Amino acid sequence: MEYFSPALDRLVEQFARLPGIGRKSAQRLAFFILSLPDEDAAAFADALVAAKASIHCCPACQNFSEGDGLCPICESPKRDHSVICVVADPKDVAAIERTHEYPGLYHVLHGVISPMNHVGPDDLHIKELVARVAAGGIAEVIMATNPDTEGEATAMYLSRLLKPFQVRTTRLAYGIPVGGHLEYADDATLMRALEGRREL
Repeated sequence: MEYFSPALDRLVEQFARLPGIGRKSAQRLAFFILSLPDEDAAAFADALVAAKASIHCCPACQNFSEGDGLCPICESPKRDHSVICVVADPKDVAAIERTHEYPGLYHVLHGVISPMNHVGPDDLHIKELVARVAAGGIAEVIMATNPDTEGEATAMYLSRLLKPFQVRTTRLAYGIPVGGHLEYADDATLMRALEGRREL
């Protein structure tokens, strides 16, 4: 028995394609959109179409940027242009920026090396990173990929690739989270926490 009209079913299917959205959540979102006044639904659709049309990758750091020029971070004279923080996704840039502690630039790979998912170095924005470092003026490259198997492999691959350029290559420290308990930490986390200890 068909409960939905074809148009509603198509809308549910599109929402279900979003990451972390199952069929029930997709139905809730579709019903919410249909309950909006026409002008609000049109504004939602217009914002989606406009963002897709106007947002591109920054030619320098590969982060999302509006228009064809550099992103605001790369353009800013207040940023330290000698330090590049390498991240997997644009959402990682947002996470680091929320701390208001990092003054340098970024480079977004748009993924990590993952043979299981058929993602190799050529599928990422690695050539652009090497070109930036080769151009000179870079003192440090910070590897800020996730501390999982793919993130570690990507960081190691990049550090070997950048070694000939004589730039300092560092890795984000990680270990026991704030508010965490030692008894619940796994061995690898404890080992990293001990390695990354600092003086008080």
